[in-house]
Amino acid sequence: MLIPDSRTLRSLLTRYADLRIAEARGERREGERLEDVSYTLCVVTGTTRVEDALTAADTLLAAHRGPKVRPVPSPAGRRDAELAA
Repeated sequence: MLIPDSRTLRSLLTRYADLRIAEARGERREGERLEDVSYTLCVVTGTTRVEDALTAADTLLAAHRGPKVRPVPSPAGRRDAELAA
């Protein structure tokens, strides 16, 4: 399976959110564009329902970020800090 680029996913999610907001405001002319971006999200994430596509996109973006790792100070660095105090 091809994994979509994180920028592509973010762009699609932003467009989807913008169009949903426009729809909620009653801007009916956006309906076709919302269908198009929903379909594209499904295709890119390999799903058939937009709800599943949103979940998959969130999961993929989390994987792109990777684990949060804090650098561990070296023992020598800690010793230097203790000596300075």
